[in-house]
Amino acid sequence: MDETLREFFNDVYEITRQIPRGKVLTYGRIAALAGRPQHARWVGRAMAQSPDDKTLPCHRVVNSAGQTAPGWTEQRTLLENEGVTFRPNGHVDMKKHLWEILSADEVTS
Repeated sequence: MDETLREFFNDVYEITRQIPRGKVLTYGRIAALAGRPQHARWVGRAMAQSPDDKTLPCHRVVNSAGQTAPGWTEQRTLLENEGVTFRPNGHVDMKKHLWEILSADEVTS
């Protein structure tokens, strides 16, 4: 892995560690907070390659529609155990649970 990608992944992991219990953040939002707003898929790759680290709540990362990761059935259970609710279509209720975090650029604008 090249140094730029490693730094990006480390930024992604640091942002992910800050997501509070009962909240979720999207791949795209994490990419933007990490300074690469066009690289949501890289965030997904970082989640798939994440270290086995109990402080990294990867289950709190969902897509922009509130869908959980395909093939990871435990993700929904982990979120529900934190109080996250789901809509009838199986997506996270983003109005209730999306973490509204501002980047440094948004705070100063």
